[in-house]
Amino acid sequence: MDLRQLRHFLSVAEELHFGRAAERLGMTQPPLSQSIQALEGELGVQLFVRTKRSVALTPVGKEWLAHARAVLDKAAGLPETARRLSRGELGSLRLAFVSTADYSVLPGMVSQFRQSFPHVAVSLREATSDIQIEAVLNEEIDAGMIIAPDRKALQATLNYRPLLREPLVAAVPEAWIAARRPGFTAETLRAEAIMAAPLILFPRHIAPAFHDIVSGYFAEHGVAFAVHQEAIQMQTIIGLVAAGMGIALVPQSMTNLRRCGAHYLPLQDSAPEIETGLVWRAANSSATLQRFLEIAS
Repeated sequence: MDLRQLRHFLSVAEELHFGRAAERLGMTQPPLSQSIQALEGELGVQLFVRTKRSVALTPVGKEWLAHARAVLDKAAGLPETARRLSRGELGSLRLAFVSTADYSVLPGMVSQFRQSFPHVAVSLREATSDIQIEAVLNEEIDAGMIIAPDRKALQATLNYRPLLREPLVAAVPEAWIAARRPGFTAETLRAEAIMAAPLILFPRHIAPAFHDIVSGYFAEHGVAFAVHQEAIQMQTIIGLVAAGMGIALVPQSMTNLRRCGAHYLPLQDSAPEIETGLVWRAANSSATLQRFLEIAS
């Protein structure tokens, strides 16, 4: 069975006359009759009741007509579907992101993309930078929002684009400020107070760039670097700060995360900066990815 036979069936079903149906199709009647007979033979079902004076649909033919129309309607739309897929107006986009991006660049970019391309299915996945890079290389995701890596460490098969550069701020327990702990005020935080406090940070293997920025900050002040508590999610780190377990240096955008018991303070001296960027396979020619990259430019 092919689309040609379905069109033949539809014409006869609507005209209920082989002669008129053949004229409508631009063919002669005998080939049309043979096509319908071949279709019925292939299906093993009679679709029409024929007499010398009339043609009528069988009960099965009447029910099958709607299904045949649906198939032909979908087939008619296939060329335009292909064109829309090629333009990135249809399809899917698989995107991963670090937890910090959820409080900065992610919401606006995804919202703009969905408004521009409402028929593209967007799937989001939170993951650390190391997991995202592996997922991009394995073609499990199309792109990832990561903490900027050492560009020299990126494989040649990957492309990277900066999205946001922002200073780090200190997340500190509100109880420490209320207790007037030395060096802690409600306005700013001096480096000496940071160096003396228990530090909460990501493990280096999941966020080496972030880890190295923080350790470099300690090195600049000539202080030995030590991590008191590790956590793999930024929300967890803020939660541990709120519980009074220590302080954390976090991207400024994390101030959008309000957590009872945690307070954000700008650094009084020169604050280190962190970059969030987009990584994707250079060979990925997905049209939906290209549309997303245009928004991210």
